[in-house]
Amino acid sequence: MPLGYLGRRLLHLGFVLLGVSLVVFLMLRMIPGDPARLLLGEFASAEDLARLRAQMGLERPLPVQYGLYLGRLLQGDLGQSLRNGAPVAAEIAQRLAATVELAVAAMLIATFLGIAAGVVSAVRPYSLFDTAAMLLALVGVSMPVFWLGLMLMYLFAVRVPVLPLMGRIGMGNEPEALTGLMLVDTLLAGEGEAFLEALQHLVLPAVTLATVPLAIIARITRSSMLEVLQQDYVRTARAKGLDESVVILRHALRNALLPIVTVLGLNLGLLLSGAVLTETIFSWPGLGRYVVDSLMARDYAAVQGCILVFAAILAVINLVVDLAYAALDPRIRIHA
Repeated sequence: MPLGYLGRRLLHLGFVLLGVSLVVFLMLRMIPGDPARLLLGEFASAEDLARLRAQMGLERPLPVQYGLYLGRLLQGDLGQSLRNGAPVAAEIAQRLAATVELAVAAMLIATFLGIAAGVVSAVRPYSLFDTAAMLLALVGVSMPVFWLGLMLMYLFAVRVPVLPLMGRIGMGNEPEALTGLMLVDTLLAGEGEAFLEALQHLVLPAVTLATVPLAIIARITRSSMLEVLQQDYVRTARAKGLDESVVILRHALRNALLPIVTVLGLNLGLLLSGAVLTETIFSWPGLGRYVVDSLMARDYAAVQGCILVFAAILAVINLVVDLAYAALDPRIRIHA
């Protein structure tokens, strides 16, 4: 991999994060309302409000506020939460693992089922399976996530209580936080029952979050596979007498992966940064729910820190996807 290309992409990442920080900084301060009054309450005195605004730096001009924020940001300091005074970086680190665990679980479900459904639909186009799979994919793309989450909660946690309603694990069963990933920590602690309980808590939110990317992946896989299956080298492979599974998986699917990888990368980034509704519905203690709580409290530092983390995740995933192209297709070369 050319170092010049990687260096340019990293420099581009820095400018993207700088632009995101400026836009978010300005937009948050355009929202009506006074953070000081939200913190002190409706009946706070004018003196207390003025003192708190001065402590928060809200009395200074916006360019000065942004300059101070940017200076702290370059030192790795995301500021302190206005609600509890805790460092925002520590708050984000505490919740990032929960979001990563949920997003990765949802992505594994979406990837496995989506690619499988897309491949079978392409191999048997216009069959009953193809029609049913594409119809379900259309429903999955169209269905509101919050409605699906509530329906799953009602069916599998209330009506037929086979799965937990919300949270990551039962009270008092939390393992020692080594990685922050509940499934991994329970395994490292050798607590099999706690692992199964954490897995049960993960099912409903992961399935809810996986619905939209699963439908998108299935449709993209079907479309890409249909195009590849018409190519000459696939017909040649079949003419050589190769087993159909070898033709489909080794010759067709591998060459159909480029658009699929693009969709996988984009959806993983969106899952990591956009699980707000799912985390709120299932009381999942991740970054999405943290952003909602911070927005309601007008916690500038917390919201800015979370959005910067989301932007960095999306940029890094896009870079990894670009680099994966050359590995999947040798005809693609990354030039310095």
